[in-house]
Amino acid sequence: MAGYSDVRAVFKTAGVALDADGISTAAAVGNNAALVIGGALASGGAVALNAGQIVTILSAGDDSSKSFTVVGTDIHGDALTESITGANAGTATGSKFFKTIASITAVGNPAGNVSAGVTASCADVIFAGRSRLKGAYIVNSGTAGTIKFRTTSEAGDTQMEVGTVASATVTRDLNIPDEGVLFTGGIYITYTGATFASMTAFHA
Repeated sequence: MAGYSDVRAVFKTAGVALDADGISTAAAVGNNAALVIGGALASGGAVALNAGQIVTILSAGDDSSKSFTVVGTDIHGDALTESITGANAGTATGSKFFKTIASITAVGNPAGNVSAGVTASCADVIFAGRSRLKGAYIVNSGTAGTIKFRTTSEAGDTQMEVGTVASATVTRDLNIPDEGVLFTGGIYITYTGATFASMTAFHA
């Protein structure tokens, strides 16, 4: 009788580097109006990212008394909304990880041109339940970084860290000994965008 393995493989493409206008390029926005979702990261009036990333709003004028409502989904595919208070001639940064962005709407009348993008902070989920990480195959990129494997959520305790190297021609095959690393509340990863190209994680 053939042996049985409960190991599962999950493939992830890395999120992007910082892109200040990747969601919406600088333009005037009317009172309580929606930004045009048409930046380099957009397609068909929406944004679908490889990983969860944090939204930024860049205001040319003083929008500190205004806010911007971001609507999309999180790394689990669940509906997600965030209100980001505008900045005074600068960048306002959210705190939630969006995997998709469907709309961004001004609350109030922005004082000048507004653009929207993402920070380089990325998060994703390998498996949302109790599991053991058995290994990972990582394709590096031209930028070195660190991948943190967390439990419970993208803000949970770090159970393991893995470094990547600055070489697009180098791969890393990570084999974890014994039964692997136990993640009691799910396996989540956080990292800086573009510090690796892709990863296949093995868990059971």
